[in-house]
Amino acid sequence: MATAATSIARRREPLTKERVLRAAVELADRGGIEALSMRKLGQELGVEAMALYRHVRNKDDILDGAIDAVVGEIELPGPADDWQASIRRLALAARRVMLRHPWAPPVIVERPEVGPATLRHINALMEILRGAGFSLELAHHAIHVLGSRILGFTQDPFDDAADPPPDPETAARLARELGEHFPYLGELAAAVSHEGGLGGCDDDVEFEFGLDLILEGLERRRTG
Repeated sequence: MATAATSIARRREPLTKERVLRAAVELADRGGIEALSMRKLGQELGVEAMALYRHVRNKDDILDGAIDAVVGEIELPGPADDWQASIRRLALAARRVMLRHPWAPPVIVERPEVGPATLRHINALMEILRGAGFSLELAHHAIHVLGSRILGFTQDPFDDAADPPPDPETAARLARELGEHFPYLGELAAAVSHEGGLGGCDDDVEFEFGLDLILEGLERRRTG
């Protein structure tokens, strides 16, 4: 009953661009970006699709606005003396947001428009770097390499998050078979699959490892 009442209340809520974009994000969260259309968005909001055009120009306008709304969820760090700690907090906050909206990173890459929230995000990153003494040129390079990492442009080519791990016996057999043709990969697979070895991959650990490598490299460039 509460769900039905909530749905009725939302349908009676005045239609605004902010509400349209919020519904677009929710729709994409549930069904992926493929589920987002003017017709389905109208159904989500309880209006005819044509009513949306009073608030958004077209689907591209919705995509740009939805992406900016997602980036706007990233908590910006406050002032700090340690620039690496500040960027680390920003990167981890962005990762949490992108994991909530896994459809967003590929769309960010494709969309040419940059909205207000994205500009605030980039400006905050520049503020940290320039405040730490980065030259304008080095800060520019850092923005590119950090942006691809923070907003999820770069993806693990061996993303197996959706695949259930095999049982230990099967994993060991697969590692041996792989090693027959690719000995170094077989060695790695065996270490990952056996208890007491490397253990399975942890996406959070790998993300932070890569981020720390970037921050350490930028620090060497900054001081050099």
